[in-house]
Amino acid sequence: MSFGFLGIQMGFALQNANASRILQIFGADVHELSWFWIVAPLTGLIVQPIIGYYSDRTWTRLGRRRPFFLTGALLASMGLILMPNADMFTAFMPALWVGAGMLMIMDASFNVAMEPFRALVADILPSDQRTLGFSVQTILIGIGAVIGSWLPYVLTNWFGVLNESQPGEVPTNLLLSFIIGAVVLVTSILVTVFTTKEYSPEEMAQFQTEEEEIEEKESSIFDIFTDFKKMPLTMRQLSSVQFFSWFGLFGMWVFSTPAIAHHIYGLSLDDHGTQYQIAGDWVGILFGVYNAVSAVYAFFLPAIAKKIGRKLTHAVSLVLGGLGLISIYFVPNENWLFLSMFGIGIAWASILAMPYAILAGSIPAKKMGVYMGIFNFFIVLPQIINALIGGPMVEYLYRGNPIYALVLSGVSLLIAAALVVKVKDVDDEVVIKL
Repeated sequence: MSFGFLGIQMGFALQNANASRILQIFGADVHELSWFWIVAPLTGLIVQPIIGYYSDRTWTRLGRRRPFFLTGALLASMGLILMPNADMFTAFMPALWVGAGMLMIMDASFNVAMEPFRALVADILPSDQRTLGFSVQTILIGIGAVIGSWLPYVLTNWFGVLNESQPGEVPTNLLLSFIIGAVVLVTSILVTVFTTKEYSPEEMAQFQTEEEEIEEKESSIFDIFTDFKKMPLTMRQLSSVQFFSWFGLFGMWVFSTPAIAHHIYGLSLDDHGTQYQIAGDWVGILFGVYNAVSAVYAFFLPAIAKKIGRKLTHAVSLVLGGLGLISIYFVPNENWLFLSMFGIGIAWASILAMPYAILAGSIPAKKMGVYMGIFNFFIVLPQIINALIGGPMVEYLYRGNPIYALVLSGVSLLIAAALVVKVKDVDDEVVIKL
């Protein structure tokens, strides 16, 4: 059911670890990076609820959700192949703008593929299996992300693929990594498409009340706005948790490479030579470590959540992630960053599983797709805000030092941890007395 997420996250990891690096190779300044990332979450803000609405009401030979995440995967794979090869199109426009456009297509397509996948799990599994289902999804996400994050380093250090290039060109190890990522993405999605059975409309109707059937018949695409107003209390409470969680994650993805190259390796911000490529490959290793930690931790999430409750599990995980990000400022060298990644990996596993497990029990089965799409608002909005203010903050508030963007990301995760305690978990049978 979730196997396609392995490929999605492999591509997503390649993007997160290397997109800023590629854009800098094409000429972007560090304070401009967040602006180039903005179009993708903005597209997701508009597209996700629409995708969710129509996936709730679509039935084809491939089912309800599968046509949407298959389309998203195909578009994302195109972006993976073309982004590092943006310099091929310099006859038409600057490589930087082509690369930024491919980043937009790629990230928006990943979002299109992800949310129907989450709705698929919520569709098929009963409430008592959803924590396990989303945890298994997180395990596959972690495995795919480790492979994607480590691939450029492995190609260079195990297979001798060059990580050096002429100024303005992307190194061979990155080019090959993105092509491999595109192939794995499409292949893994096809495994899910051809091996997973979805409930038919007739079977789904058995889960509906008479009131829900009438409401569905009278619904239209514009009901998304009504659904937004009528979102359940649990979803409203989770929205603030998601906001601060993803504000922090976005800052980490955009600024990790320049921050670590500058703060840990001591490189100037305009140095994109061999040492910068080495630092970039090392960031990929670090991102692979936090994803590996998340995959392992996801095995234990159901048992931990059953013992202490999903809210407390998520709160503790976010605290460890926040401290991990803040610790990057204090570590003496790059090897100590593994410890930082340990905390970040725990938070990442929980962010991918716990909010969705909590949310799924509070929304109607027939509106799972549209509410998952609306829930994505609270993932993309913080990214848009961080994209708008992150670059100017680095340039003017932090005086060009991107390490403070990572510290702010850590603080943001700590705020999310404090907010999750107040969330009402409808399905959680464990009562936590604080």
